[in-house]
Amino acid sequence: MTAQATTATPSHTGHGHDDADYLRVDTSPLSWIVTLDHKRLGILYLASTLTMFFVGGVYALLIRTELLTPGRTIMDPDTYNKVFTLHGAIMVFLFIIPSVPAALGNFFLPIMLGAKDVAFPRLNLASFYVYVVGAAFALFSIFSNSVDTGWTFYTPYSQTTSTSTISMTLAVFILGFSSILTGVNFMATVHKLRAPGLHWKRLPLFVWGIYATAVIQVLATPVLAITLLMLLMEKVLSIGWFDPRLGGDPVLFQHFFWFYSHPAVYIMILPGMAVVNEIIATFSRRKIFGYMFVAMSSVGLALLGFLVWGHHMFVAGMSEYATMVFSGLTFLVAIPSGVKVFNWVATLYNGSVSFQSPMLYALAFIVLFTIGGLTGLFLGTLSVDVHLHDTYFVVAHFHYVMVGGTVIGFIGGLHYWWPKMTGKMFDERLAKVAFAFVFVGFNMTFLTQFVMGSQGMPRRYYDYLDQFQPLHGFSSVGAYVLGVGFLIMLVMFALSLFRGEAAPPNPWGSAGFEWATASPPIAHNFHHTPVIHRGPYDYHLATEEELFDGFPAAAQKTAAPAKTAAPAAAPDPEKAPAKAAEPAPPARREEEE
Repeated sequence: MTAQATTATPSHTGHGHDDADYLRVDTSPLSWIVTLDHKRLGILYLASTLTMFFVGGVYALLIRTELLTPGRTIMDPDTYNKVFTLHGAIMVFLFIIPSVPAALGNFFLPIMLGAKDVAFPRLNLASFYVYVVGAAFALFSIFSNSVDTGWTFYTPYSQTTSTSTISMTLAVFILGFSSILTGVNFMATVHKLRAPGLHWKRLPLFVWGIYATAVIQVLATPVLAITLLMLLMEKVLSIGWFDPRLGGDPVLFQHFFWFYSHPAVYIMILPGMAVVNEIIATFSRRKIFGYMFVAMSSVGLALLGFLVWGHHMFVAGMSEYATMVFSGLTFLVAIPSGVKVFNWVATLYNGSVSFQSPMLYALAFIVLFTIGGLTGLFLGTLSVDVHLHDTYFVVAHFHYVMVGGTVIGFIGGLHYWWPKMTGKMFDERLAKVAFAFVFVGFNMTFLTQFVMGSQGMPRRYYDYLDQFQPLHGFSSVGAYVLGVGFLIMLVMFALSLFRGEAAPPNPWGSAGFEWATASPPIAHNFHHTPVIHRGPYDYHLATEEELFDGFPAAAQKTAAPAKTAAPAAAPDPEKAPAKAAEPAPPARREEEE
């Protein structure tokens, strides 16, 4: 396909200040409130989602504290039901789903495409405020008798409970519109605002992942919106869709809910995979093995994700033939995920791997997501699922995919792009200490739950038999270790903002397109529309200087040595490749078509 010229609408905040970075072009509060700059909106989303992550994390620690001992520890059963419901709803709808696409995607997708902004800047601003309104309704429900249905809002209980089901489901309904608007914007941006020379086979894999995610957002989210609207109408107007007392079918709600929520799993995990692609290529100094296979596996996951919702309902009363079909499709959907894992490992093989903190998170992603994926095969097997359904085995599997996958990928991306977003470097040693706490604490918490689940410990229960106390206690201690890791990370990033060294344009020596901009980028991203002559992972075309200083840094010195904004960073032995590539001929930046 012919590459499209860049025609993005200029940011309104940077007019007349072409050399000012996006953070300093206008520092008034109003400039942030009404900004059309995709980078500032990415920062606003980042701050909002991290706030929700903190709230959801506090609820998680309260859950594990209550489960430290049998019987009552710190709360009564009704409060416990509300706490674990709020933990799930906040983490899924307010943090995990918008974290990578809305925060990192908003910031870096246009830059990776060589565009000045997203296709619809005003729609982008509207989507953020829709998210804020939805978050406000969710927070209102916390202080208004909360909600105790679980994050899935299953009927018929959600129809009979006196808690704030209406305000929370309305919050999720509103949040869905933010997701849809973001997806439409990203799809239009990828199709219409690619820089000259940036054809589909040169797109960064991060763009492929966000594009596939946008497709799911646009196609699947309306199903959730309609389902929740039906739930609200039934509760308010007593229309009998799901309530058996009114002639409804509660299993119908499950079909509607999971038809969205299983694709939503890929709304959550595909962006994490997209981040890992960029990190692995950078820190192994190699072109991603099987580029098109990895790109198409993202599209494959997006499409196959719509076909497997029934595996959440194996014990809900479906026919045996339907359960067999869904079981087979569940095994089929594992293939695109396996393609990614094998290609990541193949990329690492014989690569010049450096173990900086972003790379540690990428490697942790591979390990933890693989555990989550393989344990999903147990749950996709009919006979085994009957035993494991609604046990802590499901809790552990879900968290290994969502936290071990998406959240770890998001944190890795935050470390990787932090210098570009803020213009500041962080303390690498402190980052590695935080990683150790996070990795060890996570596995202490959830690996233990696989054992509990296989022994029959049911999930969601306030109390349990004494025989499970050692395992619950160990899991709770792991949650505290995990919390300490996140606390160290928070301190590290805060110190970076106030006392961190200025970041060079390309501190990791990456070939990615986004590193060709200043750190932090100027308001319009580029002074001139870039023309792309190579792929984002062409490390095999690099000279020794480019591998050491980074593609963009070397390119800037070659093209305009007088305009170099900052001297190259001091060489870091850990970042230096084990073996430099052979110098390429003068036309190394030209790629054979």
